[in-house]
Amino acid sequence: MTKLLLDVDTGIDDSIALLYLLGSPEAEILGISCTAGNVSARQVAINNLAWLELCGAGPIEVCLGSEIPLIQPLKTSPETHGPQGIGWAELPAPSREISARHAVNLWSEVARRQPGEVVGLVTGPLTNLALAVRTDPELPRLLRRLVVMGGSFDHPGNTTPTAEWNIAVDPDAAKIVFDAFSGLPADQQPIICGLNITETIALAPAQLARLAEAAGSTPVETPSPDEPVGARSAASNPLVRHVVDAMRFYFEFHRDWNWGWFAHLHDPFAAAVALDPDWAELRPATVDVELAGALTRGTTIADWGGKWGREPNAWVAIRTDPERFFDQLIDRIGGLARRLPGATTETAD
Repeated sequence: MTKLLLDVDTGIDDSIALLYLLGSPEAEILGISCTAGNVSARQVAINNLAWLELCGAGPIEVCLGSEIPLIQPLKTSPETHGPQGIGWAELPAPSREISARHAVNLWSEVARRQPGEVVGLVTGPLTNLALAVRTDPELPRLLRRLVVMGGSFDHPGNTTPTAEWNIAVDPDAAKIVFDAFSGLPADQQPIICGLNITETIALAPAQLARLAEAAGSTPVETPSPDEPVGARSAASNPLVRHVVDAMRFYFEFHRDWNWGWFAHLHDPFAAAVALDPDWAELRPATVDVELAGALTRGTTIADWGGKWGREPNAWVAIRTDPERFFDQLIDRIGGLARRLPGATTETAD
């Protein structure tokens, strides 16, 4: 089992990452820390509670974290992820409450209770983790490893010409985290999954059809750009239905930016790497974040050749096999959907 502590800003692709982990028998989620990013931190927490309840997951603790970045004003992305962060999906309101424990305390207390055993996975801004390492400087050495979806290396940004969303929302936090994790042994240094690799993980509508087939859901739908904006799924399986509705919004966003009728699944790939680093070819680098540039604030920079005279502090994912990854993603989320109570008989409203 891989013991995981998640820090998220859920988010369509964060949602798919959570479903992937819930469908992975080797994943044990110890807690979920919520930060502001794609939507407000409180909405992030509600989204996670709703997905957990829909999937019949156990009592996984969901903690509220920072509701603003460390220094700069918060910006969210309703145009990318929808007003509630999950596209066109409309999940039932969760019955469980947000934990009274703050996300910063969750990071420190879970790591100290199980030193050397917990893998941290951050798929949102690094605000909560930055606050946690400020409070508990030993935290980086207490974790088994950290995996971050963030940054972009020798590749364009998706928020500014050079900066990726998670880092751009709170670059000061990212700088604190990368500095705090410097000096660790190589096998404890963070793995960073940037846009250079996650934009190779592009979900097509045909793969949603494969998901429906894996779940035993009918009808098998292939969302089309010719359908009306916001068209809703009629899938019999509730998990498949909500995933299709979320992904349709994501397809529409990518089309509106002239990228095509597909969707980049950044966060699920980072989740796979958290379970098994062999999913990616990794390259050591000294990673830092630009804070002062008028045009480049939030840009991640990898010194591959030691020009700064500093030891590597991270492993950057540079290559993977997207087709094999999607085979596993579909198998695991499809299996999770198939196991839901009444999944093969429930119909859409």
